[in-house]
Amino acid sequence: MNRYLPVARQHFLAALASTSVVVKTISALVVLLYLLSWAVNTPYTLGVTPGYLFPPNFWVWTLVTHGVVEQHIWGVAANVGTVMACGRLLEPLWGALELLIFFAVVNVSAGLLAGLSYLLTYVATFDLDFLFAVRVHGAAGFLGGVLVALKQTMGDTTVLRVPQVRLKAAPALVLLLLALLRLSGLLNSSAPLAAYSYGTLSGWVYLRFYQRHSRGRGDMSDHFAFASFFPEALQPAVGLLAGLVHSALVKMKVCRKMVKRYDVGAPSSITISLPGTDPQDAERRRQLALKALNERLKRVEDQSAWPSMDDEEDEDEDEIRTDTQPLLSGGPTSASGVQHPESSIISFEDAPSRS
Repeated sequence: MNRYLPVARQHFLAALASTSVVVKTISALVVLLYLLSWAVNTPYTLGVTPGYLFPPNFWVWTLVTHGVVEQHIWGVAANVGTVMACGRLLEPLWGALELLIFFAVVNVSAGLLAGLSYLLTYVATFDLDFLFAVRVHGAAGFLGGVLVALKQTMGDTTVLRVPQVRLKAAPALVLLLLALLRLSGLLNSSAPLAAYSYGTLSGWVYLRFYQRHSRGRGDMSDHFAFASFFPEALQPAVGLLAGLVHSALVKMKVCRKMVKRYDVGAPSSITISLPGTDPQDAERRRQLALKALNERLKRVEDQSAWPSMDDEEDEDEDEIRTDTQPLLSGGPTSASGVQHPESSIISFEDAPSRS
């Protein structure tokens, strides 16, 4: 094990050196606050405590700081690994500023929604532990948002081959894993589960409706709908419920109705607005169709074999037989009925000259 540590350290430092200032700064804050936690109770002062988040205490700074607070070394590894994965996979597509905005939106939303949920739970149960004993902190919320972003950008990537698991199923699988750990008692608090759930939800809402890019705002493609996070058997019912909620939010002017645009890609610069298409979804379908076509052509090429030697010999015999045929048939034959080769040659003699 010891001989692999220098190699792992070298790869880690090389990957960290190739990232942007945003990724390096967040990773440094996670490590620094972990070292500070040996002397100070950082989850209390920098994590979200529902009883202190809302008035009269109003510790609003914890909404910004709770995502970089860790108490255990495995939490530090998970937090830094999540941020570095964003730097390698998402930052080249979005840019450093958009990555920072996504980090802030997901963490603030996850902390606020989790604190509000525990406040409502206290109202229903009058248990003060839901207000002052809960500490929401760590990478769980941002991890949920990152998995949603990876589902959007590279959802068809295969994570496991046996059993076959694609990246688009990762958000639901991690949620199921955290729920099982909580039910089994391996998680001492429900805060990571709540933070992950609200981080996933807030990340999807931001990417679906509000993220700005060159094509406008949001991603209304079919493969990124809310129902796509659920098993196929539940998708029709979830899609119907999500459509009703979205329609109600549009009527309340919380969300605006999105017009999906489809770029024909023809020589003429024509853009058609259709109700069920989107450039990202069209590009994804085009890539899948091209991949299927290439695989089909490859199978056809593999099935087509070169002509066998027997076929070549038969063709040679046919050519020889054709070459030996007389140029003209119907020449004089002998009494035995055999045609002489000379009969096929046309000879010309000089006519006798007239004196």
